[in-house]
Amino acid sequence: MPQIARMYKLTKASAVKARTQAINQLKAVLVTADPVLREELAGLGNAEPFRTCAQFTHARGGEEVGAESVVQAARITLGLLAHRIGQLSEEIRDVEARLARLVECHAPQLLDVVGIGPDTAVTLLITVGDNPERLDSEASFAALCEVSPVERSSGRRQFRRLNRGGDRQANAALHRIGFTRLRVDPRTQDYYERRIKEGTRPGAKSSDASNVTRPGRSSTWSDSYRQDPAHRGL
Repeated sequence: MPQIARMYKLTKASAVKARTQAINQLKAVLVTADPVLREELAGLGNAEPFRTCAQFTHARGGEEVGAESVVQAARITLGLLAHRIGQLSEEIRDVEARLARLVECHAPQLLDVVGIGPDTAVTLLITVGDNPERLDSEASFAALCEVSPVERSSGRRQFRRLNRGGDRQANAALHRIGFTRLRVDPRTQDYYERRIKEGTRPGAKSSDASNVTRPGRSSTWSDSYRQDPAHRGL
């Protein structure tokens, strides 16, 4: 399963990067385009300019000289870029649907946790599948995700900092989960406010790491995942 998820994640990441590049190129062409063409697209919503530009390739006229040929080239360029953006968006949606089905098949309980979607769930499952020997407790999972405290000293000063010897992708996933829960989850919001009143300002990852790894408070999802014969030894 980790190998399948990793390939889908790779496909999605490359498609997102290519779509972002195409969007930036389309905007750059609009900046230097003829004012009449810019006015034609002004005032449209977020998705409307792409749909409008995609229609430009169906209205190609004869090649002309002077200013009109430049306008025609701009319209064709915008149409081709808009088509590319649409194709990449469809590819991204297809991969996201495959990732969602993968999570629903192997760890559906993850999607019941507030703040966890298919993308972050797959990231955590890849981390678990790649490091089964490092997961014997919740503390080890926190260390693997770079959210466990590490004792440090400087002269006479003793302090703690977060561990930086784990999986960066899992750490980023917990970061997104933590901030999502801070926005929508009352339990996380109450915990955050309580810590502030106590004089401690917790980070989104450290304040919610235990809730992510212990959604049901009775057993960890990583334990149930590792104990499944289909995933053991991956």
